[in-house]
Amino acid sequence: MSVDLVGFLGVVLVAYLVPGPDFLVVARSATEHPAKGRAAALGAQAGLCVHMLAAAAGLSLIAARSPVVYDAVRLLGAAYLVYLGVRAVLAARRAAREATGGPEDIAKTWASAENGPGRGRWRSGFTQGFLTNVLNPKAALFFLSILPQFVHGEASVTQQIFLLGLLDVLIGVVYWFALVAVAARLRAFLARPRIRHRWELTTGWLFIVIGIGVAVAS
Repeated sequence: MSVDLVGFLGVVLVAYLVPGPDFLVVARSATEHPAKGRAAALGAQAGLCVHMLAAAAGLSLIAARSPVVYDAVRLLGAAYLVYLGVRAVLAARRAAREATGGPEDIAKTWASAENGPGRGRWRSGFTQGFLTNVLNPKAALFFLSILPQFVHGEASVTQQIFLLGLLDVLIGVVYWFALVAVAARLRAFLARPRIRHRWELTTGWLFIVIGIGVAVAS
C-alpha cells in the first residue's frame, strides 16, 4: 500500500497544482474576502465528497456509461461557469459605470460589495465552490479512472475508494486554504481600482472561456 499511496499522493498533488475552475473560484473568492475564499474551498471539497460517495456506491460508473447523463452534467457545469463569468464581467462594468467621481468612488463601490453580511458572503462562496465541483464530470472520472489504479483487489474496493477519496479531500482543504492565505495577502494590491477592474474582467472572461470549452468538449 505504501507504493500505491506515494503514487496516489503524487497524482493528487499534480491535479491540484494544475489550475482549473476550482482554482479560479477559490482564488477569486479569496481576493474578495478571506472568509469567502475559505467557504469556496470547503464548498469545492464538499462537491468532491459527492463524487467520492457516488463512486463508492457505483453511481459514477452508471453516469459515465450513460452519454445522456454525462452530457447533461457537463452542460450544466459549463452553463454555471459561463453564468459566473457573465456576472463578474457585468459587475465590473457596473462598478466602473456607477463610480463617476474617480478611483476613490470605484474603490468605495467594490468595498460596499465586499463588506456585505458575513453569512451571505460565506453562503455565496460555499455555493460557488460546491456547484463548480459537483457539476464537473471530470472530477467523477477521476474517481473512476485514476483512483482505482491505486486500489488493491484483496481488500474492500469500496472502503479503499472512500479512504483514498477522503485523503484527496483533506489534501485539497490544506491546499485551498494555503491558496486563500496567499490571495488574501494580494488583496491590498488588487484593491487598486484599475487593477481590481482588470482582475474582475479577466477572471470573468476566463470563467466564460472555460465554460465554453467544457460545453464543446466531446
